[in-house]
Amino acid sequence: MAALICGSLAYDTIMVFPDQFKNHILPDKVHILNVSFLVPRMRREFGGCAGNIAYNLKLLGGEPIPMATVGSDFGPYREWFTELGIPLDHVKVIEELYTPQAFITTDHDNNQITAFHPGAMMRSYENHVRDVPGVSFGIVSPDSREAMLQNAREFRELDIPFIFDPGQAMPLFSGAELRSMVELADYVTVNDYESNLLQQRTGWSEREIRERVRAYIVTRGPHGAWIYTQARTYEVPPAHERRVTDPTGCGDAFRAGLIFGIEKGYDWMTVGRIGNLMGALKVEHPGTQNQRFDYDEFAEQFKQQFGYAL
Repeated sequence: MAALICGSLAYDTIMVFPDQFKNHILPDKVHILNVSFLVPRMRREFGGCAGNIAYNLKLLGGEPIPMATVGSDFGPYREWFTELGIPLDHVKVIEELYTPQAFITTDHDNNQITAFHPGAMMRSYENHVRDVPGVSFGIVSPDSREAMLQNAREFRELDIPFIFDPGQAMPLFSGAELRSMVELADYVTVNDYESNLLQQRTGWSEREIRERVRAYIVTRGPHGAWIYTQARTYEVPPAHERRVTDPTGCGDAFRAGLIFGIEKGYDWMTVGRIGNLMGALKVEHPGTQNQRFDYDEFAEQFKQQFGYAL
């Protein structure tokens, strides 16, 4: 079953400042801030929500179809996904623009200063869900405002079940627009902070959101996840990582597990555990697309962690 992954494909340039930002910022001078940080460590990673979700779903043996707009500098990313066997038929190149990219500087306290350039993502509305054949499931992940609204409508018009994943794009929308996308969606997934923000922006309680979807899934980092359905609430235990290296992209890995589990028709506790284990395996590696395993290895890890086989 093919899953259409709507969102961004981006480059992440990650730099490490070997000190603390607070030692170089004068609180009484922030109104005339002019600072420079020497960053001897830097790496460039493949990222973006759609890219990360597609990568993780492919590891599980799923069939992701990413849909995004990218720029003329997409070449290395194209080679990477082509090597992995992830189709790029619905990734549109806007030659006069750059691929979206984030520039992230982290200090020794794990504080971050990030600059994000949306580039070609601002024209992602030029892609359409209706133009992608053979899709049985989908997700609307953070993207341009117009594209997310459009994709949610088209999934519903085509009667394709989908997950609404507002994430960091939530501030782009009014309360009315968020309410509309929740009502169009079959599933909504957010982290615990975003859950509070979504409730505040929509004016709906957790109960009122869950009444409008098949499931409202709230991730809680190392504490696992809550899955709220109209029938009952599931408290899903966390998976245990062997080491914590980099939490970036854990939410996207969870969402890939969520898609895989729903498509396979597993019960909600199993779906949540698949998502939690995907996040735990990601946190053990730097970047968002550097973990390596196949479905058999994942299934063995699942059995060891949770005591039963998929």
